[in-house]
Amino acid sequence: MQIGPYSLPNNVIAAPMAGVSDKPFRQVCRQNGAGMVVSEMVTSNVELAHTTKTRFRLDHHDEPDVRVIQIVGTDPKQLAQAAQFNVDNGAQIIDINMGCPAKKVCKQAAGSALLANEPLVEQILESVVRAVDVPVTVKIRTGSDPLNRNGVAIAQIAQACGVSAITVHGRTRQCKFVGEVEYNTISEIKKAVSIPVIANGDICTPEQAKFVLDTTSADAVMIGRAAQGKPWLFAQIVSYLESGSIEEALPVSQKRVVILDHIASIHLFYGERLGIKFARKHIKWYLQHWDWTVPNDLRLTISTTESCSEQLQLLELVLSDSFNNDSISEAA
Repeated sequence: MQIGPYSLPNNVIAAPMAGVSDKPFRQVCRQNGAGMVVSEMVTSNVELAHTTKTRFRLDHHDEPDVRVIQIVGTDPKQLAQAAQFNVDNGAQIIDINMGCPAKKVCKQAAGSALLANEPLVEQILESVVRAVDVPVTVKIRTGSDPLNRNGVAIAQIAQACGVSAITVHGRTRQCKFVGEVEYNTISEIKKAVSIPVIANGDICTPEQAKFVLDTTSADAVMIGRAAQGKPWLFAQIVSYLESGSIEEALPVSQKRVVILDHIASIHLFYGERLGIKFARKHIKWYLQHWDWTVPNDLRLTISTTESCSEQLQLLELVLSDSFNNDSISEAA
């Protein structure tokens, strides 16, 4: 998988997810097999770079290659400035968000709302590509709604503007995350352009990843929600694509290390107050993929404690108890 001058180690990519794909999550995805990771979207308004949320989202200090920053907005000039700002800050690829269906993004005419305005899409892509000397990629959906699928046209515009790769979530803006993924539309987009196409949407297993690649002829797959609480999925998919055989998930003891290291890195990255808050959802996702019962009082304490050290100790207790219980099996 090649994007501009960058040769990726494999074609399994971690998706940008707002509130999820922060620096600690990107790190755990890389460590567990992702060939590339993309940052959660950051605003194109560089005047907001000093705010707490944006400051954390912009932090990719000491991250290995390839550092991909996703920007979101509607104004071509502002997006070009944001691209320049992020390249100066260490970004090696700029990704433009034209796929987010969230109401708060679309009401600003950003994200997937842009797909309804092809001239503006062209202006944005031309401006950003001209502004930076690194590859520019874009993430889109198949169209605004089932009656207006213009993903092929958008992809052709992107290629003509000099975009280096395109990611397609196989649903329209209106469909959000509901209903079947349009792998046939992704296939049509792949046939219509020569730049790399990355398929995204409901890819949850190694078998499904291979099916999607075979069906769409896409160059890579992007994994999003399926990796929440299950980052070792990347390595399983890579192994299956290379060997054709299903690799067992990590042993329980290794999963335990991955989980505890991830939560500890969240605490370290955000600090006491925010670290506890951001760790809670990841703990919830991790525990959803394990087949043991956590006592309600312990679950509540993990979710409500205001101490990072106590949160980590309680989680370690839960994982140690399950690991030492021979009668407990894993769910995934």
